This record gives sequence, structure tokens and C-alpha cells, in this order.
Amino acid sequence: MRSGRRSTTAQAEDALVQVFREEAGRLTARLVRIIGNFDVAEEIVQDTLLVALEKWPKDGVPDRPAAWLATAAKRRAIDHLRRDARFRQKLELLKQELTTPESEEPDDRLRLIFTCCHPALSREAARAFLTTESAIAQRIVRARRKIVEAGIPYRVPEGQDLDERVQEVLAVLYLMFNEGYLASTGKPVRRDLAEDAEWLAGLVVRLLPAEPEAIGLLVLMRLHLARADARLDAAGDLVLLRDQDRSRWKRDLIAGAIGLLEQAGAMRRPGPYQLQAAIAACHAEAASWEATDWPQILLLYDALVRLLPTPVVRLNRAVALRHVRGAADALTEVDALAGELAGYHLFHATRAELL
Repeated sequence: MRSGRRSTTAQAEDALVQVFREEAGRLTARLVRIIGNFDVAEEIVQDTLLVALEKWPKDGVPDRPAAWLATAAKRRAIDHLRRDARFRQKLELLKQELTTPESEEPDDRLRLIFTCCHPALSREAARAFLTTESAIAQRIVRARRKIVEAGIPYRVPEGQDLDERVQEVLAVLYLMFNEGYLASTGKPVRRDLAEDAEWLAGLVVRLLPAEPEAIGLLVLMRLHLARADARLDAAGDLVLLRDQDRSRWKRDLIAGAIGLLEQAGAMRRPGPYQLQAAIAACHAEAASWEATDWPQILLLYDALVRLLPTPVVRLNRAVALRHVRGAADALTEVDALAGELAGYHLFHATRAELL
């Protein structure tokens, strides 16, 4: 079993980092379903990762790291349950079901996502990653307590409930991405946070492949991330879209994202995320700022306003309108938003540009 193993500490740590993102959530989700306790499941997974961090540099990285982690987690879970009389009846279930990640039911992590994005939980829990470690810990504890006290079920909803809850999940992921892409904490960008949101959106798409709005959100994130390298100058300041060096955009990522958007469009269930992704695609496909297809973007904004008539969407539509019908018409639209967006800095920036 040791053939093909690597032994250096750096290689072991790299392997553990790589497997952590995919398998930690997978194992936690499965343990929560079987044991029914978030804290215990998370503690077991964390202990298992610590054991790997100790053993892999000495013994080498296993040929199948994910299977190693699953087996180690299973053993630690069984040891825990044997010590706790309340969970003894679940031992047999654990022995039967917690084998390797390959045999996992595909919706375990989906259950976890829907539970953590339940509307009974405050959105401040989703913003926990924006603050200090102590505040993060307090908010996570409150969210877990709320899950128990509110009796939030650990399951994927069905029927009409599923449609409503999917939107809640997507809204939380969109919030997370936006905080990373345009962080509200003083930094212009928290790319790691935006990439984590993109990874989670990709997980939702893999688990719900027939949900076009999930695909639309994933496409929107990927199109924005495709130009991330060109968004900052050498001093770390934001570069406007019209001034970005488009040769630094990742064309392969753009092409793949647009292919996904076409798949979503074929489902013929358009929604706000798909329309926003289509707008981003118009920008991404343009060879230059001057070549941008503004009439098409304006049509997409017209459709988006019908589905999502928020002041910010209408403000963005006015920007497209300026490039189609001129600044005067756009300014009329912007001035009509003064009462709703007086405290929004981009309202004033847009108005100043039009003036």
C-alpha cells in the first residue's frame, strides 16, 4: 500500500490542503446525518485531519487520501459513540454506512448546505467570515444553537419548498461572493473568499444539475473571477472595466462559463442570476471596451428589471442606457433613484460621471 507514496512534510501538507476542501465538508455532512450533532461531527473531522497532519509527513501520503480520511473518521466516530451511551444505538448505522467517500449518498453535503442556509438563521451568520475570529466563533455557536432550538430539519426540502429554499441558498452564496469580490472590510478584494463561494456554488450545481439559476450564479461568479488578475493595479487599487488589460483575462474560463450558461438557457427557465451572467458574458466576450454590445446589454437589463426591479439594478441599467441613448436620458433615470439611493456611493459616482 506504500507504493507511490511521498514522504516530505511539504508534500504531505500540500496533499492535505488539497483533500481538505473536498473531503472535510463531505465527511462532516455524512457524520451529521448519522450522529445528528454538528459539534461532534466537526470535532471528529478536525481530529482526523490533525492525525493526518501528524502521520502523513512521517509515513507518506496514502495512495487514496480521501479513503484514508474516511476510514480514520469512521474509527474515531465509533470510538466516540462507544463512550457515549446516548449514541450507542447509532453505532450499527455508522458501521454500515460510513465507508469511503465514493459510497457516500450524493445529497449529504446538500443537506448540510440547506440546513446552514435555513431562513430561520440570521444573515449575520453568513457574514461571520467578515469579522474577528472570536466573533466568528460566537456567531457559529449561535447559529448551531438556533438550528437545535428551532428544530431545523437536516434534510433537503421537496416540491415548492425546495424552489423557495434554493433561492435562499443561492442568495447566501451570492452575498459571500460579493463580499469577497468587493469586500466591505476595507480591502478592495478578498479573492480567497470569492473563490470559496464559487467552489460552493459549483458543489450546488453538481448536486442540483437541473437548477438553472444555480448554474447562472456559478457562471456569473466564474466570469467575474476570469478577469480577477486585471482588476487591480500594481498599488492594489481597483481598475475600471474599461481600463483593464483584457489580455490578462482567462479566456478558457470565460469560454467554459459561457458554455454552462448555454446549458442553463436550454432549460428555458430564465431567472435573475442567468440574466446577470448573460450581461457579464457580453462584457467578457467583447474584445475591447469600444466593442461592447451595449444594445444587447440594455435588453438584458430590461428583462432583469422586470424580474428584479431593485434600485441598484435600475442604476446599472441606466449605465447601459447611457451607452445606447446618451447621458441625458440616463441622467433622467438616475435622478429618479435619488430618494432610494441617496446613501449609496455608486449612485453619486454614476451621477457624477453622467454630469
